[in-house]
Amino acid sequence: MSALGEFRTLSKSRGTRAGDGERRERNRDNKAAALFLAPWVLGLLGITIGPTIASLYLAFTDYNLLQDPQFTGLDNIRRMLSDERLAQSLQVTFVYVLVAVPLQLMVALALALLLDRGVRGLPLYRSVLYLPSLLGASVAIAVLWRLVFGAQGLVNAFLALFGIEGPGWVSDPDTALGTLIILHVWTFGAPMVIFLAGLRQIPRELYEAAATDGASRRRQLFSITLPLLSPIIFFNLVLGLIGSFQSFTQAFIVSGGTGGPSDSTLFFSLYLYQEGFTSFRMGYASALAWLLLLIIGAFTAVNFWASKYWVFYND
Repeated sequence: MSALGEFRTLSKSRGTRAGDGERRERNRDNKAAALFLAPWVLGLLGITIGPTIASLYLAFTDYNLLQDPQFTGLDNIRRMLSDERLAQSLQVTFVYVLVAVPLQLMVALALALLLDRGVRGLPLYRSVLYLPSLLGASVAIAVLWRLVFGAQGLVNAFLALFGIEGPGWVSDPDTALGTLIILHVWTFGAPMVIFLAGLRQIPRELYEAAATDGASRRRQLFSITLPLLSPIIFFNLVLGLIGSFQSFTQAFIVSGGTGGPSDSTLFFSLYLYQEGFTSFRMGYASALAWLLLLIIGAFTAVNFWASKYWVFYND
């Protein structure tokens, strides 16, 4: 065999060994990746996809948690159409979402604009103002809120200093929902931090050029800040709507789990809980859960559709 042939044979054998080594290395990497992904996949199947499919089936059954589910077809859907408490819970939830979410975003944006001006001790203020978002959905804060707005609470004690006798805010059907809206607005920390991060990404040269042209701060706000911040506003709006539709703890604690007084704080999620775990109508509760999913999906889709008219991206 010539020297050239031996060289080719040797090169081919080395290439084969190198290729085998690369394949073995890839196989080891794939096995390691599969091992690390296994807990997430098991959680997705067992905690998310599995229960979702089960709830879809239960939505068409009569199930009381104690006996086997009995398939009833569209009975749960027909019941929804004549359920007065469901209609009340939808009304309360829509009012809560459509009032509380915009108010929270306005407060969060206003504070972010204030902090963006270079306040001394910004990290401290940012941390302190973020705390309500961490605590607002907790049971302890809901209990505190019930005490603050009770007949003998701090709010009425303050009003008494001016000779005003305040009502029992959480026990009055006309004001109970308002106290929960205030609680939601108070948890402005998370969207505020996101707004502040978005404001820091706006080039300062734009403001300098606008000021040179004689634009006032108000004009800069509406011509520069809000248009460039619109993707962040959209992001916070979508997250706020989804989270508000699922609000539960505040209404449960403040109303004692009843949605009272007179169902004025009967959030949809609270009514779903009552049907499933108080009245043991889990089949109907599953149908309500899918209705909530459809409502959230519809609101999210409308927001994405409308975003093309007011959300501006760099490209």
